[in-house]
Amino acid sequence: MSEKLVSDLLVDYLERRGVTKLFGLCGHTVIGMLDALSRSKKIEYIGTRHEAIASTAADGYARITHKAAVVMCHLGPGLTNVITGVANASLDSIPMVVIAGDVPSYYFGKHPHQEVNMHGDATQYRLLEPVCKRVWRVDDVEALPEILDKAFRLAESGRPGPVAIDVPMDMFSRTMEEDLWARTYKDSPVTVRPGLAPAAAKAIAEKLVNAKNPVLHAGGGILLSQASAELAALAEFLDIPVSRTLAGQGCLSDLHPLMVGQTGFWGLEFTHSLTTNADVILGLGTRFGEADSSSWYQGVTFDPDKTSFLQIDIDPSEIGRNYPVEIGAVGDLKVGLAQILEEVKKICPKGKSNPELRAQIAKAKAEFKKSNEAISNDSRFPMTPQRILKDVKEVIPEDAIIFTDVGWNKNGVAQEFDITMPGSIHHSSGLATMGFGPAAVLGGKMAAPDRIVLNLTGDGGFGINPSVLAAAVEHGIACTWVVMNNSAFGTIAGLENANYQTKFGTVFYDSKGNRYTPHWAEVAKAYGVDSICISSADEFKPALEKAIEANKEGRPFLVEAPMENIVVPTPGCWNINDIYSPNELVKEGKLVKKENGRYVAPSHAKSHNA
Repeated sequence: MSEKLVSDLLVDYLERRGVTKLFGLCGHTVIGMLDALSRSKKIEYIGTRHEAIASTAADGYARITHKAAVVMCHLGPGLTNVITGVANASLDSIPMVVIAGDVPSYYFGKHPHQEVNMHGDATQYRLLEPVCKRVWRVDDVEALPEILDKAFRLAESGRPGPVAIDVPMDMFSRTMEEDLWARTYKDSPVTVRPGLAPAAAKAIAEKLVNAKNPVLHAGGGILLSQASAELAALAEFLDIPVSRTLAGQGCLSDLHPLMVGQTGFWGLEFTHSLTTNADVILGLGTRFGEADSSSWYQGVTFDPDKTSFLQIDIDPSEIGRNYPVEIGAVGDLKVGLAQILEEVKKICPKGKSNPELRAQIAKAKAEFKKSNEAISNDSRFPMTPQRILKDVKEVIPEDAIIFTDVGWNKNGVAQEFDITMPGSIHHSSGLATMGFGPAAVLGGKMAAPDRIVLNLTGDGGFGINPSVLAAAVEHGIACTWVVMNNSAFGTIAGLENANYQTKFGTVFYDSKGNRYTPHWAEVAKAYGVDSICISSADEFKPALEKAIEANKEGRPFLVEAPMENIVVPTPGCWNINDIYSPNELVKEGKLVKKENGRYVAPSHAKSHNA
């Protein structure tokens, strides 16, 4: 029997699973793995200058490939740095396998260099437990093949998410018989996803057919299961309007005649007029989270007094989490929606038609676009965010992939920017991580090298870790960053100003009290990235066109656009306003006063949101 280094066998395993990119940062505990990677002809090592960039770029890569991305990190500060990107992937259900180096196994209990050991010896891998589906420590190299098979299967099946494998550094350098990896040649890398129980599909179909005002409420689960076509088929057959969450943007084209738009904080008044008056709402791959449900204020986005909630999710723990459900079902949405439509056709073979509803939706969309027309065409400088979005829309191809960050570039985009192709927009939804977009775009471009891939970010978000520029140069990642620069953490500045009439700690000044911002275009040039900082609104569109041409030629590009700090319109409610500015109608997140026997939304909530 032949023996090989464990590090070589591990790389061989990854190659056989089809892994072509591995994101990471060096450290003394993983140089054995780096040595093995240096000999790989199939895996490209994407080294970054910070572990959070590695894990976030891997997140962006997995969102496009729908397969687990692989991240490697060092112990101690490497492990603590990688956590943010792993946590972001966890909350957004993105599959990831983290391989973390650790102290030598024969030094357990001695507290060797860089070990985090406040509550146990050789237990620092537990730092990742709150944000991973499972964490393994390799105490015996013979267990590694089985751990790897389990890790990838768990990351990609059920509700996807990160897992981690902690490897003491001496394990990489041990030798092992190749025959001990025989099981990994037999184990199927694919887990078949479950459909709905037939009785559940039938019961849901009956509720939808018999409802007078049904709504399909689509979350990120539709995109994770790639069920957009099935969602459209069901909606169109029964002419049911579709609302969506932030994470669900792109699940159905924003131009589709039945797509009514986003709900919640940054939702739309017309959308809420349908969701609050629905007699049946079918939640699809969503937990009805706070941001999408206006902090669960009754009657603002949803009204359980009027509505029967049905819910389908791959994760049983999410069903009934925030609203009581009449029917809760576990299953994959791509399979389940097809089952429901099959049952619907048995009950209602000809389907339904509701031209009046379609006309209402079209009218509401047209009015909303008209309300933004003037500010979207405004030539003031610094630019309005609406003008930036309009020009971006006119320049990029329809199949371009956009990664947002936080603030206007996420909330405003989700509200006003029409996405027409599934999987072409990616937000940090659950963790809402500042700095997500500038790093995630790296992985997104590597997963889709033939498409235009760009990041819309604020200056606060870009400033979290501008060394993303180094990774782009070093690995030839031809993406574009659009830095919408308002010299502030703009969303929080607006929120603080609305509730406390101050912007303390949110607007950037130098030590002498002058407004301050780094010149990001110049920073980009110092890293070797072509860039332009515009000096008028009319310069933005040509600058972006130049960036797109550079991308097509294989070069990254940065466009810096000074921007006015305009708050995102917020038709929904956010409970934090009632904590900061107490309202007599609200106590601990609940509406306690009724008018004419009905709960009433706080009157100040809409105007005070940022």
